[in-house]
Parts: sequence; structure tokens; C-alpha cells
Amino acid sequence: MIIIGITGTIGAGKGTLVEYLNQKAHFRHFSVRDFLTQEILRRQLPVNRDTMTHMANELRARHSSSYIIDQLYQQAVQHNDNAVIESIRTPGEVVSLRAKDNFFLFAIDAEPAIRYQRIVARASETDQVDFQTFLANEAREMQTSDPNKQNLRQCIAMADYHFDNNGSRRELEQQLQNTLEHIL
Repeated sequence: MIIIGITGTIGAGKGTLVEYLNQKAHFRHFSVRDFLTQEILRRQLPVNRDTMTHMANELRARHSSSYIIDQLYQQAVQHNDNAVIESIRTPGEVVSLRAKDNFFLFAIDAEPAIRYQRIVARASETDQVDFQTFLANEAREMQTSDPNKQNLRQCIAMADYHFDNNGSRRELEQQLQNTLEHIL
């Protein structure tokens, strides 16, 4: 069983990597967003980026910095298939997954203006923001000294493979295919 974790900036293309891994390479998908959405709905709170961030930070502070990813990893183990876990946001999550066999961390990024256009187009419940709010959300998630809060900068630095998604979808898929040839 191979586990691929996906980290990256907002709107960089994490979902596109997951879609390719799921459809073309038959990896089972486990989503932090879905995990958090279930808990948010259970608590009857609004589903938005602020609530997701707060919920994730609360769960990590209560249990451990890797709690959410550990829960998703346990689900993956039960299926015993190659799996992709989206989206890794704390160094503790990376450390926890690195302790497992056959784990690879992928990081993806693109220019902010391109990423903003993508989130506007996907129009999910967490993406209904103006460009300044988008940049502020990202700044909040990029770096912290609190191990239970998001630190995308450090997670990206810890990645085994980096993907530049400033080009076309086809170019990204080619980068991913080349990487998969090395690890599968």
C-alpha cells in the first residue's frame, strides 16, 4: 500500500492531483475537507474556510497535531489500497505519515492570481471571497509556531515532490505521471 499526501497553497491544484491519482492510478481518496465538513455539520455550524480552520485547529489541540490525518490514515489502512490523503497542513501530520511505510508527500503551488481565478471558478462554499481575503486566508495558513495550526510553508518544504501548476492541466498531469513512474 502506497500513501500519497498532498499539500499546497489554496487553489494550487490539490484536487486536480487527487482526481488524476483516483481516476488514472486508482488511488482511493481520503479528504481532510470531507472529514471536517462532517464534524462541522454534526455540530450544526456554517461550512466555510474560517469554521474549517477553527475546527481543524481545535481537533488538533484536543488530540494531537496529526489527529485528522491519523484518522484518515486508519481509514486507508482498512481498505488496504493505494491511497491519497488531501490535504496535509501541519508538520506533525507529515511526521506522523513519514513514520509509516511507503509514504510520499506531494506539494503543489502556482502564482496567487492564477490560484484565485481557479477558486472563483470552482465556487465551493469556502471560496466565496475577494482577492484580498484570499491572500489574508493564505497568509494565516502559511506559517505559525503553534504545532496544532496550519503551517503550509513548512509542509511544502518537507515534500518529496514539488509540482508547479502555472501551466495547463496537461502539463501538470505530465509532471504527475513522471513522478508516479519513479514511485510505483
